[in-house]
Amino acid sequence: MAQDSVDLSCDYQFWMQKLSVWDQASTLETQQDTCLHVAQFQEFLRKMYEALKEMDSNTVIERFPTIGQLLAKACWNPFILAYDESQKILIWCLCCLINKEPQNSGQSKLNSWIQGVLSHILSALRFDKEVALFTQGLGYAPIDYYPGLLKNMVLSLASELRENHLNGFNTQRRMAPERVASLSRVCVPLITLTDVDPLVEALLICHGREPQEILQPEFFEAVNEAILLKKISLPMSAVVCLWLRHLPSLEKAMLHLFEKLISSERNCLRRIECFIKDSSLPQAACHPAIFRVVDEMFRCALLETDGALEIIATIQVFTQCFVEALEKASKQLRFALKTYFPYTSPSLAMVLLQDPQDIPRGHWLQTLKHISELLREAVEDQTHGSCGGPFESWFLFIHFGGWAEMVAEQLLMSAAEPPTALLWLLAFYYGPRDGRQQRAQTMMAYVMATCRHGDLQPCGQRRSPVPTEVARDETLPAHSPAKRRPFFPKVI
Repeated sequence: MAQDSVDLSCDYQFWMQKLSVWDQASTLETQQDTCLHVAQFQEFLRKMYEALKEMDSNTVIERFPTIGQLLAKACWNPFILAYDESQKILIWCLCCLINKEPQNSGQSKLNSWIQGVLSHILSALRFDKEVALFTQGLGYAPIDYYPGLLKNMVLSLASELRENHLNGFNTQRRMAPERVASLSRVCVPLITLTDVDPLVEALLICHGREPQEILQPEFFEAVNEAILLKKISLPMSAVVCLWLRHLPSLEKAMLHLFEKLISSERNCLRRIECFIKDSSLPQAACHPAIFRVVDEMFRCALLETDGALEIIATIQVFTQCFVEALEKASKQLRFALKTYFPYTSPSLAMVLLQDPQDIPRGHWLQTLKHISELLREAVEDQTHGSCGGPFESWFLFIHFGGWAEMVAEQLLMSAAEPPTALLWLLAFYYGPRDGRQQRAQTMMAYVMATCRHGDLQPCGQRRSPVPTEVARDETLPAHSPAKRRPFFPKVI
């Protein structure tokens, strides 16, 4: 081990001197010498990387004080960059120098310098005359060479990862987990480069057979941050893989949505819908595992805010966007409703998932009575057991605000005595924690209020589960799901 260290130090000094000579690569002799030794230099770079990856950045600088000069000279040499895997190995070595948490201005400057060198390696905007000499000999124009080199390298790695995913347990043809992990580490500073998108997508979609995640957490965090800030655009399949493989990224995406909703001055239905659709969460939630996490975070927000009207409105808009996305994805994804709503009756979820506007007006009362029976059985009929208790049934019911509006409309239009089933639904909507006796009193209060004033709201109750400015938004286009499936009635 000690001998290897001595050999590496000797090689380091040799190649440092060589690079200083090659730095003046404008003569034919130096170009020939570079081409003669470039394969050996790549092997040295590979050994250097194996040593660097075992050290932290401070140790690297202490042991190799001029490592920055060596790598910089190599990165500005077009013959080295063009040879085999030298460009990739140089990127790996540079990434080993990055301080993840810089403690002083010197470390911050080093990070900035490294990012600049990385940008140079992968940029198509800087071409020296040496590049022109080299590429002209190959029949390429300089302006076409670097972009083509980068594109081919990325596509080659992405193709190798896809084959790795398809090979499954064929260990002889699979890419080593260490190499996959290394690739994810290399990609961290390059995430926002459009040309690297295919490699990022392939890394996210490629699933190994290892018991633990092999991709670096920093990779997931960088990709998620770039997605949230709209710096990159990946296919939905890749976004789903990201959020399935790294729960903190999904949680951060939800928190990012909450922050946008809170910071917005006025959240009408149109704005809420735009924020939610822009987050890609409804589309990704077509996968039950993602839906369950998102729904659980909504549940926590609802409990923490004591049933804030804004949270209820957001849940209802999200559900509408989710149902719309689910309908579009139904041909590709087929999951049982129980996987989305495990704590409630599947038959109840099936009924509520229907769009109220798709039901003929003559069948509204019958459908509402059926919903009331299912909810009442889950809440009050203990002989058959309950799927999660009253709160779970209520939490499911508030996802679908269109049914509550239909209840109110039916009660207001009822010429005879209001149907008990509808009164129970309205009482349950406003008082999910009420016992049977208290809910019966609330139902009576509704009847008396309707007879006296034509108002369904009992004294002391909230007037609407959504803010006035939300409920009264009339600016939504006709095709908007929030317009198709209106919220709780404005008349209440």
